[in-house]
Amino acid sequence: MEELKTELKEKIIEALNLEDMSAEDINDTDMLFEEGLGLDSIDALELIIILDKDYGIKLTDSKDGKKIFQSIETMAQYITEHRTK
Repeated sequence: MEELKTELKEKIIEALNLEDMSAEDINDTDMLFEEGLGLDSIDALELIIILDKDYGIKLTDSKDGKKIFQSIETMAQYITEHRTK
């Protein structure tokens, strides 16, 4: 699970061009939106693409996204339970 969390952090940094950050700068439980990393709705689309392209997970309900994208921890847990790749 730790390897998956680090991988997610690196993918997020690359996809969102967070050039001034490293994986070590993101805590597993930091909120991804609002007060945490401060991501927005455009960034959420990038996260959905990462889930689909890299893990074979298709999100169809935006309510699911709110739960899944709370933190690196919640994303990793969801991927572990639902990945097809």
